[in-house]
Amino acid sequence: VQLQASGGGLVQAGGSLRVSCVASGRTLNTYALGWFRQAPGKEREFVAALRWSSNAYYGDSVKGRFTISRDNAKNTVYLQMNSLKPEDTAVYYCASGPVITSTIRDQSSYYYWGQGTQVTVSS
Repeated sequence: VQLQASGGGLVQAGGSLRVSCVASGRTLNTYALGWFRQAPGKEREFVAALRWSSNAYYGDSVKGRFTISRDNAKNTVYLQMNSLKPEDTAVYYCASGPVITSTIRDQSSYYYWGQGTQVTVSS
């Protein structure tokens, strides 16, 4: 399985951006799809994830501002980011795996990872 993330860029604080991740190599309809991010000098953190059942989960810092969605026909997961803040600046990684609910925020539960896309929010 290969995951290809795209859509990152530079945006002003308060703006919006949507990043995408396309999976190839197998169908991921029954897998969870998630987003993590890593800012310079910080550990990678959970952002959002979507189980095959379409239950969505969010990190506390993005809840109410970010929305995760998926298009199974296109094997693609999206992360719509609104009301962006400078502290959202990071490399955003998509990930996938047969993740259960209790470990959906744990990056070690994910089998496959994309290469990351840079999101920079200017103040």
